[in-house]
Amino acid sequence: MSLDREPPNYFGAGPAVLPTTVLQQAAVDLLNYADQGIGIGEISHRSKPAIQVIDDTKAALKQLMAIPDNYEVFFMQGGGTTGFSSIAYNLAGHYATEHGAKGRAAYAVTGSWSKKSAEEAARLGLDVDVVVNTKEDKFATIPPYSQWKPLAKDTAYLYVCDNETVNGTEFPDVPPADYLPEGCVLVADTSSNILSKKVDVSKYGVIMAGAQKNIGLAGLTIYIVRKDLLTYDDAKVKAAGLPLVPIAFKWDTVVANNSAYNTIPIFTCHILKLVTEKLIAEGGVEAVEARNQQKAQSLYSALEAYPNFYKLPVADPKVRSKMNVVFTLPSAELEAKFLKEAGDHGLTGLKGHRSVGGMRASLYNAVTLDSVNKLVAFVTKFAEENQ
Repeated sequence: MSLDREPPNYFGAGPAVLPTTVLQQAAVDLLNYADQGIGIGEISHRSKPAIQVIDDTKAALKQLMAIPDNYEVFFMQGGGTTGFSSIAYNLAGHYATEHGAKGRAAYAVTGSWSKKSAEEAARLGLDVDVVVNTKEDKFATIPPYSQWKPLAKDTAYLYVCDNETVNGTEFPDVPPADYLPEGCVLVADTSSNILSKKVDVSKYGVIMAGAQKNIGLAGLTIYIVRKDLLTYDDAKVKAAGLPLVPIAFKWDTVVANNSAYNTIPIFTCHILKLVTEKLIAEGGVEAVEARNQQKAQSLYSALEAYPNFYKLPVADPKVRSKMNVVFTLPSAELEAKFLKEAGDHGLTGLKGHRSVGGMRASLYNAVTLDSVNKLVAFVTKFAEENQ
């Protein structure tokens, strides 16, 4: 069986396309890793080779994101949905540990994923304040911070989803520090745009990302957490009337065991290592961001050239996602025809999320400019022939 493949023109939202060279190396390593005689997925998660994979992946992330020394980088099983629970448990527990009381949790609901994260925090027993909710606008905008509700003084954290994969919005900047009360932690879910652009990590207390949307395989979640947020006292958490975090997702325990308290999916971590090392070799996040801006601008311009045919639900260009471009056509019949003919041209993964319909082109890091150019040409040709 050959390890070669035709360059894919795949625009799926996740799991997403990965660089062919990464998968080719991973395929070899899955059979025999570093001349161990067994594959990377077969070695003990606490063996020296596995620990080296974890350490190398952490080092690559620290280099790419310029992560300050007062932050921990670690990995846990699961994806963004697991992260919803993990963040709520750990930060509520940290607040109770430090203040001897139950704090509040604030959420900016700007799309499907932030909505689910807020619902999960409430389900777990936290007192949740929704400071902005764009559901009535079909999650097609992000209002100015001046229109958000004020935060209570006892707010433990503010949670934002930096890029909404389903709805195609992306924060153009960071919520200002003066919006947050003293001690309030800013949390960002960056599952679908991590390593797609430069980020000032120091402005956040927690950055979480499921790997499978932009830089890896499903099954692994990246956490970047300020070290002072790792304090957690079971007795104080119980006294505050909060549920205890399950031990496998207790951040201080995971950090103390270098992400290997339980069996980390080491093959998935290895994929992340290969991807991050490739990004470093290609010029780092600055180079990636420049390519991503070019890809997004090219596709948005092509869609905007036919305003009576392609509709962009996110009207404000400032908050349009550079990772997930969503659009609709005049009818369901035309959308079905678009998908069929796009597939005939080798352009796949373009169907919108089932909850919103329409089209969605995910322009993740591994999607090449050549693929986007082919999609742009098809978008133009289809409009000319069908409008």
